[in-house]
Amino acid sequence: MTKQHVTTSINGDEIEFLCETEQTLLDILRDELQFIGTKEGCGSGDCGACSVIVDGRLVCACLMLGVEAQGKKIETIEGIATKEELHPLQQKFIDHAALQCGFCTPGFLVASKALLEKNPNPTETEVRYWLAGNLCRCTGYDKIVRAVLDAAQEMRGASA
Repeated sequence: MTKQHVTTSINGDEIEFLCETEQTLLDILRDELQFIGTKEGCGSGDCGACSVIVDGRLVCACLMLGVEAQGKKIETIEGIATKEELHPLQQKFIDHAALQCGFCTPGFLVASKALLEKNPNPTETEVRYWLAGNLCRCTGYDKIVRAVLDAAQEMRGASA
């Protein structure tokens, strides 16, 4: 089978890879490019563990083919922090103990970042609605929602 050549941007870096036409973006990210922070939970778009941002849109990487990444701008969990410091969302997840086993955390962080880029001042209901596609078996969702709301407030520069 002929592999397809794909050129894309991942976390701000231009990346080229070869892939089979049936390989998912998740397979490419994890197996070919070693972006292992993006997790495979269900393989059917139901859990959100593989959430990435593609051209500003939240996407389940298990539902997108690698060849569809051609010319796209992709953001993964590895691109959220800078080398110097954590993203405010990451710090607030720590501060609010909004993670336990950590398997779902990358997907929640990426989804939360996508939300705050679209809506920097979400209500609790909006956060819960936006994150409804992300499943967690350990923490419950209250701590996660509180962390997102607190990060949103900090990112807006609002006082507590």
